[in-house]
Amino acid sequence: MKLVFLGTSAAQPTENRGLSSTCLEKDGEILMFDAGEGAQVSYLKSGLGWNKKMKIFVTHLHGDHCIGVLGLLQTMTLQHRTEPMEIYGPDGIDIFIGENVRILNFGLSFPVKITVVTPGLVCEEKTYSVYVEEAEHSTLAFSYLFQEKDKPGKFDLQKAKSLGIPEGSLWHDLQMGKEVTFGNKTVKPSDVVGEKRPGKKIGISGDTRPTKKLEVFFKNCDYLSFDSTFSDKIKEKALETGHSTAKEAATLAKNANVSNLILTHFSARYKDETELLEEVKNIHGSVIAARDLLEIEIK
Repeated sequence: MKLVFLGTSAAQPTENRGLSSTCLEKDGEILMFDAGEGAQVSYLKSGLGWNKKMKIFVTHLHGDHCIGVLGLLQTMTLQHRTEPMEIYGPDGIDIFIGENVRILNFGLSFPVKITVVTPGLVCEEKTYSVYVEEAEHSTLAFSYLFQEKDKPGKFDLQKAKSLGIPEGSLWHDLQMGKEVTFGNKTVKPSDVVGEKRPGKKIGISGDTRPTKKLEVFFKNCDYLSFDSTFSDKIKEKALETGHSTAKEAATLAKNANVSNLILTHFSARYKDETELLEEVKNIHGSVIAARDLLEIEIK
C-alpha cells in the first residue's frame, strides 16, 4: 500500500507543482482523492496504470480539485479502459460529470457509477472502508478517511507443523479465524496465529479550515494529508479563503494524535516549503511536505 501525490499546488499550478490529486494504491486498486486540471498527465508519469480497479473521491466542486476528472475519463477511454469506475463527491458531482461528458461528446469505454456523499460511511469493501466528514470551506466540501480493516495475525508455520496440522485448507481456515479438527485433535486459531494486526488509517482533508469536528474525525490516523495553503504569518488570508496554515495543520494533527502529517496544497507564492516546515517543527514530531510524484510506502 502506498500514497502517491500527483498534484500539491493550491488554486493554480506552478512550474513544479500540479493541481490537487492524491492516490492511494492498495492491492492493485487505485483510490484517487481529487483530480485537478491536468491530473491525467501526472497520473501517466506515476505509472499507476489505466485499467485498474479505481475509485475517485472528490472533496468539493472547485476546478482545481475536480476538472481533472474529465481529462482522466477521456484519456482512459482513449486507452481503451474496460474496468468500471466509481466516483464519489458532493451534491452536484453527478450533474458536473454527466453534462460535461454529454456536451463534450467523447463517450466512455467503461461503466461509471457516481455517488453523492453525505457524512458517514460511503464505501465498504472486504479489506477497507471509506468515511466522510464535512469540512469548512468557501463551498460545500468534505474530508475523507480511509480505514483499513484489521488483518489476521502472523501464522506460525513451525508451530502448525509441530502440531501435525496438514497443509492446505486447514491452514487457511486457521488463518481466517476458524477452529479446525483433524483426526482426534482440535486446534484453535490462537494456537498458531498471533494477535490481529490493526489496519491503517489515512486521512485526506481537502480544502478546509481546521475544526474540532475534523480533529475527532482524524483521531489516531497513521497518515494525514492536510491543507497547508499558507504560512501562519498570513493567517488572515487562510481565514478569508477557507484554508489552513501549516501551523494550524500541525496543531490539529498533534491534538488528534496523528502519527505522520503530510503538508500539501501550497499557495503558489511559496517557491519551496522551507518556511512552512519551519513553523511546524516544534509542534509535531513527524511532518513532511508533499511534492509532485512523491511516493510514501505505508508500512
